[in-house]
Amino acid sequence: MAKLKITLVRSLIGRPEAQRKVVRALGLGKTNSMVEQNDSPIIRGMINKVAHLVKVEEA
Repeated sequence: MAKLKITLVRSLIGRPEAQRKVVRALGLGKTNSMVEQNDSPIIRGMINKVAHLVKVEEA
């Protein structure tokens, strides 16, 4: 299964609570934190919700 490297590149200050929860559910904490997740439709949907806050690369 393919892996995705997800990096939080924008701050969560002033963002709606729903977006904050999605970022936390992805396993990201502070700005510039990075996590590897399996590529799945669920993870892709979460990334789409916060695409303006994260950077995604193939791992």
